[in-house]
Amino acid sequence: MYLVVFRSRKRADIDRAAYDAQAQAMETLARQQPGYLSFKSYLADDGETVAISEWRDKGAAKAWGRVAEHNVAQADGRARWYGEYTIFACENPSIHRFP
Repeated sequence: MYLVVFRSRKRADIDRAAYDAQAQAMETLARQQPGYLSFKSYLADDGETVAISEWRDKGAAKAWGRVAEHNVAQADGRARWYGEYTIFACENPSIHRFP
């Protein structure tokens, strides 16, 4: 498994409807990609968003990063949506489950 964690803070003045529409389109497209396993997003009380995506392997995650529509969304993120972000990626994370 390959895990990607995207931590971000949105700009205060974004067009929220346009952002939400693009985010939904990207989630729908990601689900269609080979090697996609899951995606979840969480909003913290301090305004930070944490999005977690799971992929079969590093190659699948990297391929998603090269999808043309995703490249447009990434550019929009830098130009329009995010004040800051950090991406963490990990291959074969240590996993513990209960039960």
